[in-house]
Amino acid sequence: MTDRVTICECFARDGLQHEETEVPAETKISLLGAFADAGFARIEATSYSHPQRVPAFRDASDVLAGLPRRDGVAYKATCPNPRAVERALADLDAGHGADELSLLVSATESHTERNMRTTRERQWEAVAAMVRLAAGRFRLVGVVSVAFGCPFEGRVDPGVVVEDVARFAELGVDMVTLGDTTGLATPSAVKDMFGRVSAARPGLPIVAHFHNTRGSGLANCVAALESGCRDFDSSLGGVGGHPAQIQYGEGLTGNVSTEDLVNLLESEGVDTGLDLDKLMAASRRCEQALGRTLYSMVARAGFGPAGRKEFQDA
Repeated sequence: MTDRVTICECFARDGLQHEETEVPAETKISLLGAFADAGFARIEATSYSHPQRVPAFRDASDVLAGLPRRDGVAYKATCPNPRAVERALADLDAGHGADELSLLVSATESHTERNMRTTRERQWEAVAAMVRLAAGRFRLVGVVSVAFGCPFEGRVDPGVVVEDVARFAELGVDMVTLGDTTGLATPSAVKDMFGRVSAARPGLPIVAHFHNTRGSGLANCVAALESGCRDFDSSLGGVGGHPAQIQYGEGLTGNVSTEDLVNLLESEGVDTGLDLDKLMAASRRCEQALGRTLYSMVARAGFGPAGRKEFQDA
């Protein structure tokens, strides 16, 4: 298998929103710079969530203002509502805005109410308003949460997810993320979903965002890859999940570990475009920032020989 994928590093947003430990803005900026050094072309930097509801991101503007700006590196910020887009526009006008914005919907009413405090239809109205406000000044990423299963309603109708993807496409977003928010996906479900979405919206880039709650994250990534997906989200150390103040789901809710995903892909001959030594250095810095050992297996064992180019060239 010879191919190329793009991984969006999500430690600084989807990773940190689950943490009780407060990470200072200057530490976040340093980490984000290390991610750029490692070769990530897309990096999730922060969220414009309400600072009282998700205090981990009350420094969103300060973080964006301090980021190292490099050619070929796009920083993403999450926007849950039109007020968030207005804040993103203010930062952009000030000269330190995000390059991409994530716009969120949930595939079920129950998760929408718990996570967004609204209804699905009202959230879609908000998303349409956000697209109008953005006015083509950002790359827009639609996100469908609980696309493979809901902690409150159980099974999610794949047809609803396909309709949500189509609705995002009609609004003019550039790509759509399918989120397995509490790790309920299985490889067969992933292949079915990506097949449905590809048939309904050929050519639209779909991002695979899996959580490893039940240990199936890497298997689901392989299933997505085999289904044609070439864009993935992951988090160094496998941290992340729902905001710490919003409890749902059980067990370890973190993302697929970037180190483990990169090792698997590179070992299979899939180019991630990342510098493995700098990636491991960034992994260690993430552990230092949180003051504990994180969840990556590769961070403990090291990259396998098949994933190291010096072994491939020997």
